[in-house]
Amino acid sequence: MSSTTIQAIFDDDDVLLSAVKDLKAANYHIEEVFTPFPVHGLEKAAGLENTRIAIMSFIYGVIGLSFSVWMMNYMMIQDWPQNIGGKPSFSFAENMPAFVPIMFELTVFFAAHLMVITFYMRSKLWPFKEAENPDVRTTDDHFMVEVSTSNDVKALEDLLNKVGAKEIKTKA
Repeated sequence: MSSTTIQAIFDDDDVLLSAVKDLKAANYHIEEVFTPFPVHGLEKAAGLENTRIAIMSFIYGVIGLSFSVWMMNYMMIQDWPQNIGGKPSFSFAENMPAFVPIMFELTVFFAAHLMVITFYMRSKLWPFKEAENPDVRTTDDHFMVEVSTSNDVKALEDLLNKVGAKEIKTKA
């Protein structure tokens, strides 16, 4: 049996959130939710898993910290030691207070830049990619829920009307 996709448009984020909860309670499969801004609690209501992006951020920060320690040790201690401002140049540990800002900045630099790259790759947002937004109003002030069903379409439309959908479109 073929699946039918219903697109329901809402004009209030609270109505959208309660509609998503009602759709999940009725065991409908929500394909996608389009919103112009983040709606607090929507990911839990839609049943999305927690993201592992924070773990990757920590790993990228550790990579940045490790790189900064290696870089400063190589440049300032091994390769070309210099006496700058009376600081000893024969030990990394004795120069640690001077190196802390650089370690912090490279940790943040690596975490931020690698997180952006990871986000774009995970979201499949490539340069010159065409927008996948089915209704341009969802970038301004409307919300859209795409629900797929292979069962009774009329029952789904009735439920969406009951929960406050302002407009309903059907795609076969």
